[in-house]
Amino acid sequence: MMTQRRRTIGAGATLGAAVLLLSPTMAQASTEAGTEVEWPEEFTSAYTVMATPDEVIDSDGEVSPGEEGATGDFMFWINSEEEVICYEITLEGVTGGYESPALTATHIHEAAAGEPGPPRLAFPDPAPIGDEPRTSTGCMAGPFMTGVEGDDDADTGEGFSLAEIEADPAGYYADPHTEEFVPGVVRGQLMQVPLDGIETGGGGMQQSSSQIGVFAGAGVLALAGASAFMLIRRNQAA
Repeated sequence: MMTQRRRTIGAGATLGAAVLLLSPTMAQASTEAGTEVEWPEEFTSAYTVMATPDEVIDSDGEVSPGEEGATGDFMFWINSEEEVICYEITLEGVTGGYESPALTATHIHEAAAGEPGPPRLAFPDPAPIGDEPRTSTGCMAGPFMTGVEGDDDADTGEGFSLAEIEADPAGYYADPHTEEFVPGVVRGQLMQVPLDGIETGGGGMQQSSSQIGVFAGAGVLALAGASAFMLIRRNQAA
């Protein structure tokens, strides 16, 4: 039964979801980092990250600029009730291979701007290496693992809940790590964005892309999804 908190998702966000489902380059989520799942029926929040090299901080809390000219665009959709996170990651201007002690080299870390912090989620690294843009798209469900051991000798993803991101998105950042820029090639803090034109916070449920059946053609969906993505960017800037 639908709860009263659920709202109908806007067409732009719905089409964006459909683009992810139809993408032929969808990356396979690591079964160690999290279980690969289909696009869920609903979401509780969404976030964007504009990652740049000047935001990178090393493990000692010192500024450690990443690769000059590189950029990272991250979009995250969360259903914290089902512990599912969907992601769309694009890297441009990034060279060389990845390097990290974690299961993958692309993460969400827990720390405020200007501070280092442990990885909480590990995502499939954008590919292909040596070509542009590098992309990674999919959905994964908890329990989550990072492959990194914390001060308590437990994996830094163990016991992590997506509701923790919803409670304080500015306390988390996303970054990839490369062989040349091990502290991070680019970095950016999570910023919440609307799913349907209204900031929903951590509680407003949204209906999913599974209800979109009236649109035909992946090309049309891709174009509309890209337009919706840019609209979210403009709304965020405003």
